[in-house]
Amino acid sequence: MRTTYIHKVEDSEAFKHQLLMWSQQFDDVVWLDSNNYQQNHSKYDAVLAVDAFTSIQTDFHNAFEQLKDYQSITKDWIFGYLTYDLKNDVEPLRSHNHDGLEFSDLYFFQPKKLFFFKGNQVEIHYFKMVDDEFETDLKAIKLIHPSTHQLINDSVKIKLRIHKEDYFEKINNMLAHIHRGDIYEANFCQEFYAENTQINPLETYNKLNGISNPPFATFLKCNDKYVLSASPERYLKKEGNTVISQPIKGTTKRSFDKVEDEQLKTELLKNEKERSENIMIVDLVRNDLSKTAIKGSVEVEELCKIYTFDQVHHMISTVKSKVESNTNPVDIIKSTFPMGSMTGAPKISAMKIIEALEETKRGIYSGAVGYFSPSGDFDFNVVIRSILYNETKKYVSYSVGGAITAKSDPLKEYEECLVKAKAMRQVLEDQSK
Repeated sequence: MRTTYIHKVEDSEAFKHQLLMWSQQFDDVVWLDSNNYQQNHSKYDAVLAVDAFTSIQTDFHNAFEQLKDYQSITKDWIFGYLTYDLKNDVEPLRSHNHDGLEFSDLYFFQPKKLFFFKGNQVEIHYFKMVDDEFETDLKAIKLIHPSTHQLINDSVKIKLRIHKEDYFEKINNMLAHIHRGDIYEANFCQEFYAENTQINPLETYNKLNGISNPPFATFLKCNDKYVLSASPERYLKKEGNTVISQPIKGTTKRSFDKVEDEQLKTELLKNEKERSENIMIVDLVRNDLSKTAIKGSVEVEELCKIYTFDQVHHMISTVKSKVESNTNPVDIIKSTFPMGSMTGAPKISAMKIIEALEETKRGIYSGAVGYFSPSGDFDFNVVIRSILYNETKKYVSYSVGGAITAKSDPLKEYEECLVKAKAMRQVLEDQSK
């Protein structure tokens, strides 16, 4: 079905940039990049999928069953995204908030051309129907100058969907739910957006990725819609019979001063509120994984471990399970979706309260981008720290959020949101530079 080529490169970073620029001619593009971050459980340094042979695009109605059928029929590599609003397929929920981006609820495609990076070697898979294009493509890719770029000089005027005082009111409302015992924790998010704005998607992604260098970076193009993501978080991975989830809960800023930076890490590790947030979500993830796990196989590999990124320190836990070989991969995702780190506990109650208090339909924000392999393995990130763009509507958006617990201080939560939003804002406001 596919012809495989092995190509060695002297400078993998330069070749990555050339490849991404070459990919822009296609309507369907998924680029996943680990940025060489030393994250456990990573199989590839980077992956590019382009040029749809077949695809599935649908709203939330019966979406997971349609995806299951599509994945079973293709038995091939498929790449795409799951939006947060697929919650409405899993539970009797709805999404009625404002949607300026208009992404479909689910989209996957079967690519004609695939590139897998590991070190200085690129494994390339072409459908046999297009394998005569390989040599021509490779020459075209190598002719691209990696530094070539075009900036669009629109001045990006960022607006707030929720203003500061309204944010405080909403957080206090959520705290009232917690004190009443409706929920223990919920992730509350707010949108920042710009209208009548043009950006260069690839340049914007490159700038954002250059600032953050995260392990789950994504450039996704679906016709006129883009996800430009500097995500630090893995949602779910299946490799063989092992399923891995790595929720993030707990964040603090970095410092240029090494002593102060180490102190910030230590304070995060010992912070009772942040640890309680993380442990609550770990319990939720353990419960979700147990729905498809072999009895007694769910285990916590890492609890509240501090990982350091370019802009922030994060507290991350790793939860694993084993599944039977005949367990459908889509069922594993469906039984854990949406991810615990972006919802709360209890999950359904938290999602209802989130919908009532937030002003924006989350859509692909706090959803997932990733792939299924022909054997049914998969790997998906969490779409956070991401700039989202509808080119036709000229609408640009990014959202940030945080976990609200009984110990939350509305002002500190607001300040944490601004820390998380810093890179996206900086990139957009520097469009003309």
